[in-house]
Amino acid sequence: MPHDGHDHPSIPTDGWKHTGVRVIPGDSLDTNTAQTPGMNRAAAINAARVGAQKIWAGTVHIHPDAKTGAHHHGHLESVIYVVRGKARMRWGEKLEFVAEAGPGDFIYVPPYVPHQEINASSDETLECVLVRSDNEAIAINLDIEPVEKPESVLWVDPIHRPPGG
Repeated sequence: MPHDGHDHPSIPTDGWKHTGVRVIPGDSLDTNTAQTPGMNRAAAINAARVGAQKIWAGTVHIHPDAKTGAHHHGHLESVIYVVRGKARMRWGEKLEFVAEAGPGDFIYVPPYVPHQEINASSDETLECVLVRSDNEAIAINLDIEPVEKPESVLWVDPIHRPPGG
């Protein structure tokens, strides 16, 4: 192997055959992972399944008109990619903020942020792909009394102007 200035693990005797790329079929995900009431999580990539060191990935399904309990994921960062349906996210100490995302949208949840996922559709399952910044799932379920009318938040990144601004 040419030297590129980085340390690489030694090539296994089977030439990466069993320790290289893995394909995890969608029908073989593991539901024996941290759960929050109102959603179904299933792990595809984690330490136990593939030896992942720094990431966890899987799916989440939320039934029509359903919402999860409030929770956070400890020190982990989370990325949610909406595959199908309409996600309504609430977050904050009293779940006082709200934003929505649809198919093709990404949602970022920083560490320790109390949040709740809601399926904003009354007739379609919300299907998402979920990635976290460690190889194990953490879900700390919270007992929060949410505010009745959360404040809507439009996300504007640091390099773009707000709509109409």
